[in-house]
Amino acid sequence: MLLHIPEVLTPAQVSECRQILDAADWVDGRVTAGHQSALTKNNAQVPESHPAAKRVGNAILDALERTPLFVSAALPLKVFPPLFNRYQGGQAFGTHVDNAIRTIAGTDHRIRTDLSATLFLSAPEDYDGGELTVEDTYGVHSVKLPAGHMVLYPASSLHHVRPVTRGARVAAFFWIQSMVRDDGERTLLFDLDTAIQKVTQTEPGGPAAVQLTGIYHNLLRRWADA
Repeated sequence: MLLHIPEVLTPAQVSECRQILDAADWVDGRVTAGHQSALTKNNAQVPESHPAAKRVGNAILDALERTPLFVSAALPLKVFPPLFNRYQGGQAFGTHVDNAIRTIAGTDHRIRTDLSATLFLSAPEDYDGGELTVEDTYGVHSVKLPAGHMVLYPASSLHHVRPVTRGARVAAFFWIQSMVRDDGERTLLFDLDTAIQKVTQTEPGGPAAVQLTGIYHNLLRRWADA
C-alpha cells in the first residue's frame, strides 16, 4: 500500500523545522547507507546525533501521534527517529531497497523496517526533479508532495529519487515497525477501519458498526505482534 498522508505538519511547523535544519551542519548522506545503497546515494544529511535532527525529529514524532490516518495505516509499534536529507545540484539516489533492520544510533535498539516514510519539507515549486519513485506490484509511482505532506509505502519496495536540477529538496525520512508485519494483512485492516468510520458516521451506534469493529479487533488480535 502506498498512501499519501496530507498535512502532517502545518505550514508554520514546516517553516520552523526548515529554519532549524537550514542552520544545521550537513554531511555526506552515505553515512547512513548500507553497502548497496552507498553505491547509488548522492545527497547530504544532518547527522543523527545533531541537536537539530533530534529537535525536529521529536516534533515530527509528536505530529504523527496526532495524525489518525497514519496510525490507522501503519499500526505503529516502533518508529525510527526521523532523519533528514537534502538533494541539490543534480544529486539523486539510485534504485535501492531499504535495509530490513535498522539500529538506532548510540543504542542497542533495533527495528524491523516494515514501512518507509518520506515527509516533504520543501514546496514542490521550489525545486525541479526530486520525485520519489516507488515500484510495487501495481506499477511505478512518482511522488512529489506539498511541504508538510508525507508518503507511506512498504519498505520492501524498490525506489529511487530522481536528480534535483534546480533548487533544493529537503525531506525527513524514517521507518516504522508495524504491529502487523504483513503488508496485505495491514492493508485489509486499514480498509476495514476506513469502512467502520464511514458506517459510524452514517449510522452511529448501529449494529453494523459494532459487528465490523468486532471483526477488526479479532483480526488485529490474530495478526498483531505487540
